[in-house]
Amino acid sequence: MATTNDLKNGMVLKLDGGQLWSVVEFQHVKPGKGGAFVRTKLKNVLSGKVVDKTFNAGTKVDTATVDRRGMQFSYKDGADFVFMDTQTFDQLQVNPEVVGDAANYLLEGQDCTVAIYEDNPLYIELPAAVELTVEYTEPGVQGDRSTGGTKPAKLETGYEIGVPLFITTGEKIKVDTRSGEYLGRVNS
Repeated sequence: MATTNDLKNGMVLKLDGGQLWSVVEFQHVKPGKGGAFVRTKLKNVLSGKVVDKTFNAGTKVDTATVDRRGMQFSYKDGADFVFMDTQTFDQLQVNPEVVGDAANYLLEGQDCTVAIYEDNPLYIELPAAVELTVEYTEPGVQGDRSTGGTKPAKLETGYEIGVPLFITTGEKIKVDTRSGEYLGRVNS
């Protein structure tokens, strides 16, 4: 238990019948008239939905201890993803619903953070950008070296993104894991 005076960005609260909400931002407000209050922006840990919520100052809120562990993606076991704790070497099976879009960027040996609450994995957090090899893309036509157009490229994970026309099959590129956008070539 904590009070609204103890709120910090990233803190996870248990509200509305056990739902987990992460504090994105908060602001203590003391109007000239009436009691002080805390205005917050909360993000649902599971669905990603963001809501604004106001609490009276000093209100007790239930906090949740979410364990964020550094893990490494090991392999796929059927539909499940198996991660290894980099400290204890324990293995953790995570179902595809929890992995979500992160599966588009996961390669064996990929380091990531797994958030765990009461022995249940909540979500996977990847680095902001990952390096992946282009498995296949149509060859660019001579003269297509300028900026502008894009073409589809299939990455080694099986995910398809838009890349500039000059990118060729076998090149290593940097991809933004939040938006799925091409960020640039990786110089070997």
